[in-house]
Amino acid sequence: MELGQLRALRELGDRGSIAAVAAAMRVTPSSVSQQISALQRQSPAPLTFKDGRRMALTDAGRALAAAAVDVEVALERAEQAVARFQGDESATVSVAAFHSAGLALFGPLLAAAPRVRLTDFDVAQEEFASLTMDHDLVLAHRLVGSPPWPSSVRAEPLLFEPLDIVMRRDHPLASKPTIEPLDLLEANWVAVHEGFPLERAISVIAGLGGTEAHIVHRINEFRVAAAVVAASGCIALLPRYTTDLSEHPELVLRPLAHHDLGRHIDCLARPETLERASVQAVLAEIRGIVARLTSA
Repeated sequence: MELGQLRALRELGDRGSIAAVAAAMRVTPSSVSQQISALQRQSPAPLTFKDGRRMALTDAGRALAAAAVDVEVALERAEQAVARFQGDESATVSVAAFHSAGLALFGPLLAAAPRVRLTDFDVAQEEFASLTMDHDLVLAHRLVGSPPWPSSVRAEPLLFEPLDIVMRRDHPLASKPTIEPLDLLEANWVAVHEGFPLERAISVIAGLGGTEAHIVHRINEFRVAAAVVAASGCIALLPRYTTDLSEHPELVLRPLAHHDLGRHIDCLARPETLERASVQAVLAEIRGIVARLTSA
């Protein structure tokens, strides 16, 4: 049984004619007749009969029409429940992020929106979109020139983050205001694992200098990479805004001469998820935190 068929039967019991039902439901009389006929085919007992010039309901028809009222009430309650859920700004929102974004954003976000549920992930770029199946908002990053996010998700841009070179203050290149690819021909690198976005960026830098990068260590966690750089003469590529070097005052960040080398940080979500007021509120908080981070 379909809801439209039950509505047509109920209206027929109240209004007494196909034409009156059609006018009330703003459809054609033929459409109403088809709905009633389809409903009758599913019932072992007659649902209607002619009462003079009126069309009336049998006892079975009246029983089914009464049940249709219960169906309408249940549907209205369900719609209201969805509306309240959609409009509830205090509902819990799950947020997933890659490590450096989580380190920079999770603390301030939790202070501003305590009903968030946080998770960090260390995944390759092509795996971020699939995280939206299990999380409301996914903070993801992709390098300039890499493929766009799939059309199955909505991408809300947050910022463009340049990539800088981190080194010890006593490194020979630390006195330079900007670093050219040719300056790095003899550099020993701390790089991320193969397949992760920043690994490709290091290859681009080395290629601009006409050589291959000499990678000594492979470490994905930026804080661990910073510790290794601090203990060695190596250099690493770190993002400008989400890098925290407060534990390593002996390190400095130096920008690359190629300012377009960086990554886009976006917030990914399924389109229907963004219709929820709670999700929109958390996304607004994330935007505010990002704005303060970049201005600082």
